[in-house]
Amino acid sequence: MLYHVSKLSSTLSARVGGILQRFLFVLPAPLSMMLFGQAGSSGYDQPFRPQFHFSPREHWTNDPNGLVFFDGEYHLFYQYNPFGDTWGHMSWGHAVSRDLIHWEELPVALAEEHGVMIFTGSVVVDKANSSGFCLGGKPCLVAVWTGFTAKTATKPDLQTQNIAYSNDHGRTWTKYRANPVLNLNLTDFRDPKVFWSAQAKHWVMAVSLPNDHKILIYGSADLKQWKRLSEFGPAGATGGQWECPELFEVPVDHKGETRWVLKVGLNPGAVGGGSGEQYFIGHFDGERFQNENPAAATLWTDYGKDCYCALTFNNLPKTEAPLMLGWMSNWQYADKVPTSPWRGQMTLPRKLSLRMTTDGIRLFQQPVDNLAALRGMRIPLSEQMRGTGHQFQFSSTVSMGTAGEVGWKVLAKGDILTSIGYDKQRRVLFVDRTHSGNVGFSKDFPVRTAAPLKLNGNSLQLSVVLDRDSVEVFADDGRVTITNLVFAPADADSLEFYASGGKAALVSGSLWKLRSRWASGH
Repeated sequence: MLYHVSKLSSTLSARVGGILQRFLFVLPAPLSMMLFGQAGSSGYDQPFRPQFHFSPREHWTNDPNGLVFFDGEYHLFYQYNPFGDTWGHMSWGHAVSRDLIHWEELPVALAEEHGVMIFTGSVVVDKANSSGFCLGGKPCLVAVWTGFTAKTATKPDLQTQNIAYSNDHGRTWTKYRANPVLNLNLTDFRDPKVFWSAQAKHWVMAVSLPNDHKILIYGSADLKQWKRLSEFGPAGATGGQWECPELFEVPVDHKGETRWVLKVGLNPGAVGGGSGEQYFIGHFDGERFQNENPAAATLWTDYGKDCYCALTFNNLPKTEAPLMLGWMSNWQYADKVPTSPWRGQMTLPRKLSLRMTTDGIRLFQQPVDNLAALRGMRIPLSEQMRGTGHQFQFSSTVSMGTAGEVGWKVLAKGDILTSIGYDKQRRVLFVDRTHSGNVGFSKDFPVRTAAPLKLNGNSLQLSVVLDRDSVEVFADDGRVTITNLVFAPADADSLEFYASGGKAALVSGSLWKLRSRWASGH
């Protein structure tokens, strides 16, 4: 993804009637520590430091890159500035995990060199040595990435596609001596998603022409020579540049069918303001993507402000659901968020599925199963709870009753709160962070983000994950997601149910505090 200078510079209180009587649940701090463990270990316990979302030890990060599973390890590469906490000197940072929760940060994988920055891209496993880079008859890793050369007095900015390879599980990399492998002599031409097409028996690259709102599809036998096959777009939302394309196949929940999902980043012009992402559903034959919805239809992957350039993992076992992970920030204020000594973090990895709904086939997202390994004792959810801390997960089912609006106030203390609510008349789920704590660092931060949501009957079903500086909301089993950063003071640690305009009832719910992944090392 390109650095956008202009983007970067740039209480409800109600009596609740119904089935349950309101009561206050307070978990004493010593008991909390005994049950759930203490905060993160030294070095990863700064204010707002996420405890189970990946963030680098220091410095700036944005897009995830090169997500791949290989020989028992999940690899996360990411846009990284090794020298500071704002955008610049783009290189690929690197972390690995065996469970998608505990990440080990490794040295920089691909570094800026000879005036060429390393922008977003992919990593594939070359099992058959089609590239000729693999040694000893074993598969190797090949990275395909956008190289960015800044303009000079005589030449404009240039973006090209390049490759590098590794024969030691991604620990060291060699850049191909004949780079670039694809050069259209364009200023904006970036973010290749590469994968193997079993149907077409060749490598496929989906790469963006940002200003034309197009995704180009290329094919290759060896990852070195690329032939243009087709293009897609414009379609859907076109209010900003298209970037960070993704193309992947997902099973549908009926008749053993599958569909292909083409996901495209949009910056600016997203539904929540600034950066966001849309997706298209259709068919792909190895050469051409065909959208099965009207071209004007716009489907959003997330309705919050802070999930961008989400990518899927290549080479997952066939028994594993597709997994996606994104950058948890927004180009409107990413260089201003009040974190130190790092800026930028990733969302939780999310399992993906396609399901038939009354509106057609739609993408569903849920937190990866391994998050449950961090859970403490299950606590029955009550209408008011204090001492929840800032690292917990809860699920709830609420009967709307006669209420016009229901929801939860999280990370709350007095006038400081973040609201997660549902407006029945407008049929929208929302997250309001306008009073969430530190909101003054950018005019674009204190907002209420909303998503259309038709309830199943008269019940609202939510699953919510909080990790110090973030709130991830999954509604109706993940049919709608809202991801937002929040920067609340440490003593804002209450959870409260509310209803207005009538009576509502909490039918069921559970809460789990979540241990820091740093408590046992990486």
